[in-house]
Amino acid sequence: MNLKQQFKEGLITNNPVLVQRIGMCSTMAITTSLFNGLGMGLSVLIILTCCNVAISALRKAIPNDIRLAIFVVVIAGFVTIVDLLLQAYIPALSASLGVFIPLIVVNCIIIGRAEAFCQHEPVGPSFWDGIFQGFGYTVVLVCMCLIRELLGSGTFGGGLIDITEGFRLTLDGSGAGIRIFPETYGATILLMPFGGFLTLASLLAAMQYALRKSAEKKEAAERAAKVEVVKEAANNA
Repeated sequence: MNLKQQFKEGLITNNPVLVQRIGMCSTMAITTSLFNGLGMGLSVLIILTCCNVAISALRKAIPNDIRLAIFVVVIAGFVTIVDLLLQAYIPALSASLGVFIPLIVVNCIIIGRAEAFCQHEPVGPSFWDGIFQGFGYTVVLVCMCLIRELLGSGTFGGGLIDITEGFRLTLDGSGAGIRIFPETYGATILLMPFGGFLTLASLLAAMQYALRKSAEKKEAAERAAKVEVVKEAANNA
């Protein structure tokens, strides 16, 4: 499997959220600001990549009967490291994400990639699988944050961008973001739990529509190619 194919799978054709439909709990729960979504996405990307590499490197030494237990131990170790680093260096993000960082231990994306990919593949492909699958997950989180935050409160980059004293990025969650329109005109329901379900459902529908159209286009091209082959064979006969 080449890098281009792995990138396409992670972002589009095998996206962990929009195609595999896993890891949706945290996706809906924390995507109320860009600060939360980007922080959660990058945390999962780092943990997923590290776990993929470790599990792939150990795959020949892991007994098949207890592989899931070992996967969980490896994942828990890296989750603990990331959680402690966030508490030490970005406490605002750690407090904002709360229990969802420790819950990465049982995130189906990480366990699923370990089970479906890393235990069969060498370290190199497993490393890039972690990068691209984590990137695909992060992109979905960021998209949901942008939609919910913009339409719900009228801002962009809440918690991450501060423009009170010039444009600057903040890591303490204090950035008010860029005001696009007054908050009174926002659909505040999008910032509530129902808004997470509604936004994710819309993205799932859009992805399925795009994949179906792509498949139909590919099928039509294959049929046209077969017709041309038959016509050419008939002409030669």
